[in-house]
Amino acid sequence: MKPLFCLSPRYRLDDESPWLEGIDPSRHYWIAVNGEKKVTLALPGLIVSSFDEFKEVIRKFRSLKPGEIMSLARISSRCMIRCIAANCYALEARVNDAPVWHLFDQETLDSLLMTAHPDWQCSPSDVELGRRLLLRSLERSVTTQSQSRLKSEK
Repeated sequence: MKPLFCLSPRYRLDDESPWLEGIDPSRHYWIAVNGEKKVTLALPGLIVSSFDEFKEVIRKFRSLKPGEIMSLARISSRCMIRCIAANCYALEARVNDAPVWHLFDQETLDSLLMTAHPDWQCSPSDVELGRRLLLRSLERSVTTQSQSRLKSEK
């Protein structure tokens, strides 16, 4: 098996390779890294509590200048949006324990952020993505607990 070599994948709405797996009910953006279905990750997306907050965050995103950073804080995670240049934004994530910036044009990232609208609903097929995220969390929790027990037994 060849190791995955990632630099900074760039995603656009009109890409030929299908990179967006879906958006789950908790607004995680499921992305196939470089269009590779075997390497899929869930980037935490925007969640708001009101329409006014939604408008404020969208305006803030649209006003970002090169070099500026915007944080999307979640209960258990944080997503940073960096404005790299005009019409180029990066979302930070880790792939194979390496930091990777996933690059988006403004239209694509704006479309993803629009799913934070209070009336938005994911497609029925994307509910399964939310279940996968829960299973991943449970697996990590069990693994962490097992490793802790092994260390304490030594």
